[in-house]
Amino acid sequence: MSGGAHRPAGIHLLADLAGIDAALLADPEAIDALLREAALAAGARILHSHFHSFGTGMGVTGVLLLAESHISIHTWPEHGFAAADIFMCGAAQPQLALEVIEDALAPASRSLKTVARGQL
Repeated sequence: MSGGAHRPAGIHLLADLAGIDAALLADPEAIDALLREAALAAGARILHSHFHSFGTGMGVTGVLLLAESHISIHTWPEHGFAAADIFMCGAAQPQLALEVIEDALAPASRSLKTVARGQL
């Protein structure tokens, strides 16, 4: 490779979101819709989704498969906590997806790790 820094294959965001209203974390259909909205805001192309509820008032786990990689989430309504994993390559902008998720869930706090993938 000549000159310049190697561009990463993608950006992987790992977000821990806390202090969320439990009602926002227990509905798999609403979480599916939220992640779809987030993916589209990021400029990603949705391929498939699968979400699972652990029961009434319980958490949800799910993944949105993207041409650019994925968005996944696991929620704990009883603790007001969600862990989101957003990995996108190409021109997609995972930060925009995270903004949509945070706007909807309105966490009181967050911890974010950003990893550049594909830099060997």
